[in-house]
Amino acid sequence: MADAIAAYFGSISDFLYTYIIIALLLCAGVYFTVRTRAVQFSNFGKMVKTIFSSRESRDGGISSFQAFAIGLASRVGTGNIAGVAIALVLGGPGAVFWMWVVALLGMATAFVEATMAQLFKVRWHDGTFRGGPAFYIQRGLGSRKWGVLFAVFLVFSFGISYEMVQANTIAATLKDHYSVSPWITAIVLLVLTGAVVFGGLKRVAKVTEWMAPIMAIVYIAIALAVIVMNLENIVPIMKLIFASAFGLEQGLAGTAGGVVAAMLNGTRRGLFSNEAGEGSAPNAASTAQVSHPVKQGFIQAMGVFVDTILVCSATAFIILNSLGTVYKPGEETSLDGASLTIAAATYELGEWIVPIMVVLILVFCYSSIIGNFAYAEINIDFMTNGKAWGSKVLGGVVVLSVAIGSLSSLNAVWNFADITMAGMAVINLVAIVLLGKWVFGALRDFQADPEKPFVATNNPHMPGELPSDIWVERENAQA
Repeated sequence: MADAIAAYFGSISDFLYTYIIIALLLCAGVYFTVRTRAVQFSNFGKMVKTIFSSRESRDGGISSFQAFAIGLASRVGTGNIAGVAIALVLGGPGAVFWMWVVALLGMATAFVEATMAQLFKVRWHDGTFRGGPAFYIQRGLGSRKWGVLFAVFLVFSFGISYEMVQANTIAATLKDHYSVSPWITAIVLLVLTGAVVFGGLKRVAKVTEWMAPIMAIVYIAIALAVIVMNLENIVPIMKLIFASAFGLEQGLAGTAGGVVAAMLNGTRRGLFSNEAGEGSAPNAASTAQVSHPVKQGFIQAMGVFVDTILVCSATAFIILNSLGTVYKPGEETSLDGASLTIAAATYELGEWIVPIMVVLILVFCYSSIIGNFAYAEINIDFMTNGKAWGSKVLGGVVVLSVAIGSLSSLNAVWNFADITMAGMAVINLVAIVLLGKWVFGALRDFQADPEKPFVATNNPHMPGELPSDIWVERENAQA
């Protein structure tokens, strides 16, 4: 039964990504890159600077860095370790190339959706801010119906299926390496998850502010150790990635076979990992306290870079350094997801690295669980207009999903997550293309005077009057 369910979800997922999602992602990325004059490259230095320019929150919001950390916590997780490994097995080394393409183009898309989330955000009942696709669809396009539909997809994705994926990876890792029963893992995760998710958005921000950056730095340090020990392999690995991406080395095809498999799996796992265009990260971006919407766009674009170009590439280099031994393109393997990454790191560094890798994976996945909850909570608030029972019900659903995910089939969980993610991405990509003029105007305003706080009222750079009571001129106004 489990195999039949996994196969059914898989067929739906393959159709969506082969014929719809890849085209939408690439076209949107190219369009936004052109319209913003390659903002992800021309403003890269400003992106780095902006991340660390605000560690303090004011006037009810959370800081830019905290919003970045929430986004990083959700992004950096299973997709970076298990997802990359799965892409390499199914799509071959060429899948890494398509991850890079999705990320570099996706930085422009992430910039647009995060800036838009800031433009259309609202002040919430508890003094914090709320925003994201559901809000800018309703306020910018005048359609609550489509906003609610997006929110439903996101809650299913981040409140259920993604939580199951993270818990599944934790359970599988502990079982494979320490023979821990999935039932024990499920119980422990129930307790740990409940302790945070019932504390609300600000507790999530406080936890992720220190957890997300530290885990990313440690993991990249391990990858750098592997690279330094194998400097002579860097050029051959790069050649291998490009050759496999374009089918120049048939022996490097994944088990799914060919260029299409490399593109399909690289794009799918790249989107799952960095979330650019999916419509999830804007929910975190909207909660930040910034003087100009564009600044938060810079921060979330940098999040895509850190996630894929740094962390996902780190995983890819660890695995590809074990080519021919642990990792054998085109061959079936009993190593699923994170277990392949751990096996490759062990091959390079020795058995001592196993407990460190296991702890990292547990922290990666747990941080994603609580980061995902933050996204889902914002959309539950949108649908229930902030009723207290909404967050409580969501907390119960998340805790239950974590338990079910710990005990479920890997393939079924991943395929279901891909389907719900596709639904989110389609709605969000259409919305941000239609509303892009607001972001292009905000970017022009920022470029005219980067130090001047943004005011939408009577702004000559904007396409019209922004429906907002936040970005208005008033004495000592703070956005």
